[in-house]
Amino acid sequence: MTPRALLPLLILIATIFSAGCSTAYKAALDERSLSQQTSDAKISAAIMKAYLDDDDVSVMGIEPYTFIGHVYLVGEYENYAQRSKAIAIAKNVEGVTGTTTYLLPKKEDPTCDTTENLSILAAVKSALIGDGDIWSTNIEVKVVQCQVVLLGLVKTQAEINKSIAHAKAVEGVRKVKSYLRVSNKQ
Repeated sequence: MTPRALLPLLILIATIFSAGCSTAYKAALDERSLSQQTSDAKISAAIMKAYLDDDDVSVMGIEPYTFIGHVYLVGEYENYAQRSKAIAIAKNVEGVTGTTTYLLPKKEDPTCDTTENLSILAAVKSALIGDGDIWSTNIEVKVVQCQVVLLGLVKTQAEINKSIAHAKAVEGVRKVKSYLRVSNKQ
């Protein structure tokens, strides 16, 4: 094989390897045990599967985030029945210890569309990554209608405060809601 023919194969191998390293890196820095991370991932996956199987719930509109068995539902809903069904599904998944919602009624807003939400998301994540005092891999960021939602477990209250400040400093952000918590892990 020529070096040119090997290039796509090498890129594929490097991509797979780096994805695995990234996952291992994130797992190692997570404030939860590996067992708890796995349990939380299973809960979120079960909720997403139930949403996919349900005609009333839009899997694209509402996303579950799970931390130590507690589920956070974040996103938009089309009608109240959809909202209620999404919450009921999440509450009935095995292992769920509680639910918190940040769900907004879906609306058309020419001043805050998908492009604006993605721009805000990128800016917030960039600010978190750029701050050496914050383990950004422990923080999930979701943007809904130009409102930033921060989720996760961090080591200190200072990380929470700085994360909120970074999100508030991004142009176009209308509101910041933090569900960040200080981990009990020592």
